[in-house]
Amino acid sequence: MVFFGITDVGMVRSTNQDNFVVCKYSNDTLFAVVCDGMGGVNGGNIASSLAASAFCGKITSYETDNSAFIGFSDHDFEMMFKEGVDTANRAIYEKAENDYSLRGMGTTLVSCIIAGDCGHAVNVGDSRLYLISEDGIEQITRDHSYVQRLVDMGVLTAEEAKASTKKNIITRAVGSEKTVEADVFSFKVIPGQKVLLCSDGLTNMVSDEEIFRITSSVVSGEDAQAACEKLVELANENGGKDNITAVILAI
Repeated sequence: MVFFGITDVGMVRSTNQDNFVVCKYSNDTLFAVVCDGMGGVNGGNIASSLAASAFCGKITSYETDNSAFIGFSDHDFEMMFKEGVDTANRAIYEKAENDYSLRGMGTTLVSCIIAGDCGHAVNVGDSRLYLISEDGIEQITRDHSYVQRLVDMGVLTAEEAKASTKKNIITRAVGSEKTVEADVFSFKVIPGQKVLLCSDGLTNMVSDEEIFRITSSVVSGEDAQAACEKLVELANENGGKDNITAVILAI
């Protein structure tokens, strides 16, 4: 199991409001989280940094004595992830309550733990997690966005949503309200598959087909690094309109 992550300011923004953490808990357990902040020049960066730190702190508190989550059920992962999101939400909301200049700041959050042959993920907002195999690419998470809601209602097609000028409007964020609801997913993984966590600065600039082409052959840490760097390069070539973060976990 190998991993690599990268973040880039892009071609338009003056600051990078994305944050990520990726690590290996044991030989068969990988962890990653990606946060994409919003709320002004300073607010977005503070929100994403607070979320990543608070969320990781809560997850690490569960991982004691190098247990690497041995014996955890799907329900255990769900409760842990939701507590992690609640902890991050509270940290951001209370920070904003005490500093008027930060009111309304928030962040997306997508996280994943690969433990053995199972993957467990959580998301709030429109940062995504993809599962990539030799057969293709599958989006595991579901965007909490205005255009996704219209797609669900049958008002827009998926292709129309990709072209919408309102595709950056999210309907849930960590920290912008007193409470937030997170979605949790569990899925099987097999050797040779890859998991990609990314901010919308990548997915708005690079198609799923291109993501699959670049990541499908990753087998080593060097491959993961090269793929992440290529994804960022392509996003910037296509306009780089937002901060770009990509994290690859290879099973």
